[in-house]
Amino acid sequence: MLGFLNHPLTAFTCAYIIYYLMKWYRLRKLMPPGPLGLPFIGNKHELPAIKPWKKFAELNKRYGPVTSIFLGDTPVIICGTAQPAWDLLEKRSDIYSSRPRFVVAGEILSSNLRGLMLPNNESWRKWRKVLHSGFHSRQAETYKDIQSLESKVLIKQILDDPKGYERHIQRFAASVAVSVTYGKRINSVDEWVVKENMDAMDYLISVNIPGKYLVESWPWLLKLPRSLQWFRREPEERRKRDIRFLTVLYDEVKSRMTKGTIPDCLTSQCITNIKQLGMSDLELAYAVSSPFGAGIETTSGTSTSFVLAMLHFPEVQTKAQVELDAVVGQDRMPEYEDQSSLPYIRAVINEALRWRPVAILGGTPHASTVDDVYNGMFIPKGSTIFANFYGIMRDPEMFPEPERFRPERFVETTSPRLLQFDLPFGFGRRSCPGIHLALNSLFINFARMLWAFDIKPALDQDGKEIMPDSENYTNGFNSRPVSFDCRFIPRSSKIVACIEAEYQHAKPQLDRWEE
Repeated sequence: MLGFLNHPLTAFTCAYIIYYLMKWYRLRKLMPPGPLGLPFIGNKHELPAIKPWKKFAELNKRYGPVTSIFLGDTPVIICGTAQPAWDLLEKRSDIYSSRPRFVVAGEILSSNLRGLMLPNNESWRKWRKVLHSGFHSRQAETYKDIQSLESKVLIKQILDDPKGYERHIQRFAASVAVSVTYGKRINSVDEWVVKENMDAMDYLISVNIPGKYLVESWPWLLKLPRSLQWFRREPEERRKRDIRFLTVLYDEVKSRMTKGTIPDCLTSQCITNIKQLGMSDLELAYAVSSPFGAGIETTSGTSTSFVLAMLHFPEVQTKAQVELDAVVGQDRMPEYEDQSSLPYIRAVINEALRWRPVAILGGTPHASTVDDVYNGMFIPKGSTIFANFYGIMRDPEMFPEPERFRPERFVETTSPRLLQFDLPFGFGRRSCPGIHLALNSLFINFARMLWAFDIKPALDQDGKEIMPDSENYTNGFNSRPVSFDCRFIPRSSKIVACIEAEYQHAKPQLDRWEE
């Protein structure tokens, strides 16, 4: 036994373990406060696989607005209020605009072709250029026609089939995204293109939850023989399916360009400029799919949260309808031209984005590229940074009475950060390029739903209202309300006639986006 202890290899191993423990403990003392965790494992065992954002918020409440944990050897910084997130991810964006390593979602599932997960490198800059060209503020103005037409279809569908309102909202979001990206409409969420995209996004979200896979904390597992890498099989099968799906959409656009039967769209623009972009067909097929992938979840999730809020806070609905009746009346629908005259509707949009943010963990996490110090706390190079929206949007100092749906907070404020409320769309160079498209969709739909309907709780067999749980949300990285029933009651016969007339007028105009 003593001979074994004197073996050089054993002595080296013991020395390495002692060195590692000393380094780890010293680093832990310098970093933002947080639970100590265990050597080599970190805090992985303390982090739930389901809704880790709640645990993050608990840690911020206990340790302060900036706290830290370890996932394996990776330091993780959690911002629980907006100010440190702005200070780090915006003011120091030159060193906080990269991404952590996504072994399962980025490398195995996506072959590093999804720009959202790429580090701050040349491939990411090409991807960002594609999206900026398609969704900057002036370009977003050109999409208002299709958004308004699709909104008229949405309002008619809710009128005819109010119980299916959630599917109709999803169809709107899908059709706008596919129209601006691929130049064609979506008539039903049951169409193959929507179901396949939602399956792909649901899978991507399900594998992209912090701490879910051991290989994210211990990437050395990738050095095992492939037959022993148990985590590979499912995402690799999904990757093949994703490539087939995205290639079909991309090739359809090329074919319609040849025939001259496609309206101008993001993919056709990029195919025309593919040499200047310096991307392969597969790289471009992935790049242009980004708004299609992200747009459905975020727009439909926020819209469903808005409906849920109207059930719990009917006084907000009443106040919004008073404003709409004064500015628009009931002889016509709200239009984009009314936006500047509807400050309370704009505040309702901001409050819906705050009250229940879809990107519950602040979107895809950032990573630091150099060692840094913030308020005396050391942030090591390679740290993963989360701006935990679950905690940030419930910060009582920034948002008094955070559980109340109170649009007035955005009307009464003098804070520039709240007057231009872009917080829900991310930070710095990694902020969402589709912000203008998203806000335009939310405005036209929220304004028209409130103008057209009284949104009321469903009734049970005895005629009593059934109030859905305002905290009952899905577990994925994009968190949306679990489906609930409600009633959409037309506000007047005059409004019903207007909905019918606008729908009939919209139908022939939509033909240019039909295949």
